[in-house]
Amino acid sequence: MMKQMTLKGSFSLCGKGLHTGLSLTVTFNPAPENTGYKIQRIDLEGMPTIDAVAENVVDTQRGTVLGKGDVRVSTVEHGLAALYALGIDNCLIQVNGPEFPILDGSAAMYIDKINEVGIEELNAPKDWYVIRKKIEVKDEESGSCITILPDDEFSLTAMCSFNSKFINSQFATLDKVEDFSKEIAPARTFVFVRDIEPLLKASLIKGGDLDNAIVIYEKQISQEQLDKLADMLHVEHRDATELGYIQHKPLVWENECTRHKLLDIIGDMALIGKPIKGRIIATRPGHTINNKFARQMRRDIRKHEIQAPIYNPNEEPIMDINRIRELLPHRYPMQLVDKVIYLGATSIVGVKNITSNEPFFQGHFPQEPVMPGVLQIEAMAQCGGLLVLNTVDEPERWSTYFMKIDDVKFRQKVVPGDTLLFKVDLLAPVRHGVSSMKGYGFVGERVVVEATFTAQIVKNK
Repeated sequence: MMKQMTLKGSFSLCGKGLHTGLSLTVTFNPAPENTGYKIQRIDLEGMPTIDAVAENVVDTQRGTVLGKGDVRVSTVEHGLAALYALGIDNCLIQVNGPEFPILDGSAAMYIDKINEVGIEELNAPKDWYVIRKKIEVKDEESGSCITILPDDEFSLTAMCSFNSKFINSQFATLDKVEDFSKEIAPARTFVFVRDIEPLLKASLIKGGDLDNAIVIYEKQISQEQLDKLADMLHVEHRDATELGYIQHKPLVWENECTRHKLLDIIGDMALIGKPIKGRIIATRPGHTINNKFARQMRRDIRKHEIQAPIYNPNEEPIMDINRIRELLPHRYPMQLVDKVIYLGATSIVGVKNITSNEPFFQGHFPQEPVMPGVLQIEAMAQCGGLLVLNTVDEPERWSTYFMKIDDVKFRQKVVPGDTLLFKVDLLAPVRHGVSSMKGYGFVGERVVVEATFTAQIVKNK
């Protein structure tokens, strides 16, 4: 089982803000498990902190802006994309102004610094959200659409259409998130010369220059107009008749602009709050549609906060009925686990097929057969027993006994024909033969029972 990650140490990056032009420093710090991403304005009284989640996005004009009350932090997407792509789940980010520095307009410097300080494993398991069905968000007005489909890993494809002879229709793909550092992180943000004056009038891109963005000059304007824009951006004058890319560093890839769109998507998906297993297909993406999609994903996660394990009946079990009998003393009619389909160091998934021939249905109830809740808890506990007994020598010489059961909830009837999946996790290491566990029972994708329980394994006399 993969564990949550954080940084091994802190690092800082300095530079000017793209929109404010201010000299800024952002510092990325390690954070404990289950912290997520938090951004702290250390320049303000009380050093307020904003949770980096989709609901806290207050503006998406030329970047993602997070806000809480009167506190704002913008241009966060490049740094968050680097954290997300490198598998870092928990980080406290401190910044001394209203935005992150733009640096070179990409995520490359963040990647370099993260690799320099290193990544550290925490104790808590990584909480993946696995896509089980198609989810789609559309904006009819702009033609933007983001779709996510089931996949074993996190992957993305972006398709963009620009009204430009230099970059008309492009696509970019990231099939393996491990390729992000080389294939996506160096892609820089971009701007068309035709958009620069309106952005400046909106008090944006005060820190923009030819070193931190791809600048596309495709429609000729007068020399006077171009000189005026150059003066506003504090860059050198150039010949107004020479169209094309005018930034100092040439394109890294022909589709660098669309690769940067992928970078932005990943940064905005970091605001979902959980790592995702699924394939994103984005058509004409931008921060607005990205945020709508991230909010929809968070709503979906809240509806399925506890996900059922994936069960493929065609796969060979980790433990069949014979191995289970070697570990557990239970026999008919009290053996309530048919097979184990997953077994990790701290987690197990077991299966109980409910048939009409179960002996308890004779009296519970003849006219409306329902599996007794106590037997659901017993089956769950037997899974926990298998998890613990699998770690000891001569497991047949040990028995597991309940010590305490808490927080029991029954959410739905279990009836003949159902397949019960039990997922049980250790809450703490086993000490002195005592283990605390949290268990869930699922029928399909719905939680039908849950409980926290403490058990003790005792060597038989």
